[in-house]
This record gives sequence, C-alpha cells and structure tokens, in this order.
Amino acid sequence: MVEEKPPDWRIYFFLSSILLINTIFIKFSFSWPWDSKSFTLGVMGLTGLVMLYISWYRFTFKRRGLVPWLDLWENPQSSSKKLFLFSLIILILSYLLGRDQLFFPDPTSLIFSLIALLTFIQATYVFLSVTILSDD
Repeated sequence: MVEEKPPDWRIYFFLSSILLINTIFIKFSFSWPWDSKSFTLGVMGLTGLVMLYISWYRFTFKRRGLVPWLDLWENPQSSSKKLFLFSLIILILSYLLGRDQLFFPDPTSLIFSLIALLTFIQATYVFLSVTILSDD
C-alpha cells in the first residue's frame, strides 16, 4: 500500500546527518536541561539515529510509519538473510568500538549492540514467518 503522494524523507535525512555529524565529530553541546553536556550530546545522537531510521523507512516503503510489516517486503526470504548479515556486521562493529573508542562517544558500542540485536530479532521473525511457520 503506497500513499498517493509519498512523504518527504529528505528533511529527516538532512537533520539526522547534522545531528550525527555533530555527535561524532564536532561535539557541540550545552549543559541544560540535565546539567551534563555529554548526556545532551548523547540525546542529540539518539535523536539523529531515530530520524535516520524514519528517513530510511519513508524512502524504502514510500509511506509514513515506523514498523516494516511483513506485507511491505518484496522478497522477505532473501531480505531476511541480508538483515542477518547486517546485524552480524553491526554486532562486530559494536565489539570493535567497545574495545577501541577512537573518536566515537563512550556508549556507541552499547547503542550499536542494541540496533544489531533488534535487527537480528526482526530478521528471525521474518525468516521464520516465510519458512517454517508459513501457512503455505
């Protein structure tokens, strides 16, 4: 189900890029309302990640929303395998960032681990839904 006029994804992508570049490289922040510059910077980074996800969703599915329902996928079986690979790569990246922070903020590894595990759960759900648990 595609909307007549697809929602604009560019605004979310542009804003998320600004927030993520600031979080990783520039690190401009302010202390209010939590009295902690690093916490505010983390909130800005998480907001940037959420906006990047919304941008990806709108670009990929040409509709508003947040949940990639199974009926929106063109080829769920092969896509679930790609999603497994993506989650594995993000988990390995999370491990490497946890060992050597480089120029990333401290909780980056934790956030990447969360993204990887949520992606793995989604891939498992899709794979099981189209193979073992399928009605066909």
